[in-house]
Amino acid sequence: MKDLKECLFYEKLEENNVKCNLCPRHCIIAEGKRGNCKARENQKGKLYSLVYAKPCAIAIDPIEKKPFYQFMPGNSAYSIGTAGCNLHCQFCQNWTTSQARPEDITSMTLTPKQLVEEAEFHGCRAIAYTYNEPIIFYEYVLDCAKLAKKKGIKNIIVCNGFINQEPLKEWCKYIDAANIDLKAFTDKFYKQITGAWIKPVLESIKTLKKQGVWLEITNLIIPTLNDKPAEIKKMCKWIKENIGTTTPLHFTAFYPCYKILDIPPTPKDTLLKAKSIADKEGLKYVYVGNVPAEKESNTYCPKCGKLLIRRGWFNITQNNLRKGKCNCGYKADGIWE
Repeated sequence: MKDLKECLFYEKLEENNVKCNLCPRHCIIAEGKRGNCKARENQKGKLYSLVYAKPCAIAIDPIEKKPFYQFMPGNSAYSIGTAGCNLHCQFCQNWTTSQARPEDITSMTLTPKQLVEEAEFHGCRAIAYTYNEPIIFYEYVLDCAKLAKKKGIKNIIVCNGFINQEPLKEWCKYIDAANIDLKAFTDKFYKQITGAWIKPVLESIKTLKKQGVWLEITNLIIPTLNDKPAEIKKMCKWIKENIGTTTPLHFTAFYPCYKILDIPPTPKDTLLKAKSIADKEGLKYVYVGNVPAEKESNTYCPKCGKLLIRRGWFNITQNNLRKGKCNCGYKADGIWE
């Protein structure tokens, strides 16, 4: 236990039980047992993180790969992930780590200080907490983010948004940008396909926007499961009414993975139709990803329509912004430096 990190946001109950208040599941955990995420364990009436400073995945990625298209384009992010997740998406591409117990996969020890030093050494201007689910390694993210902020390194999360408001607001003091994976726009999909529910995710999206964290949203479209035009239109309308028209929205293609192997990849035409729906709803920055789509992955000026940023997959091939502005004078929405 001396090598483990005691968790934040939990309460002690009778008979050495504890209640985890990090995410909306509010797991009540008996002594010697773990929460739904498999990464937080009750040891003698105290809740400990089993993945603190224990990343199992480390990479240096283009920031566009997260995806972030309007946050420090062209920069690299030192990216880390651990074991465990509080969702159980049947289509998860990182299921070998997200659905694993910490002891069942190989990890390394990397303290917050060492992590920030590694990011500095490799010239990364951001640290990305990603891959499995940063909510699960909440305390690690928080400690790393505090140190990184002092060094002028940005902190970004790629997150499912299934977190309670108090811990999220604490994160918002140190997190610079978030890409929330909005899995679908029906509670039925969330409950049947992810094992969670949608309301807390929508609340997280609103909170991040209100707290001034740069926000982008990703919607992975899975044929027959969440690709109905009416559902997509409803989602786009909600985005417009709750967080405005300037939040980038990424429609990305599904490929068979994990437990969903009998559904074919998302046709590009489906993504283009989704983009068209979002455009008609007035969203200003709508992208298509995971398929060859050069035009639909570029950023254009909402005022004059001119090309601002041209992308080739995850690379910036042309940047026409000058101090965040188009030649027409329009200040593009985003964090550009």
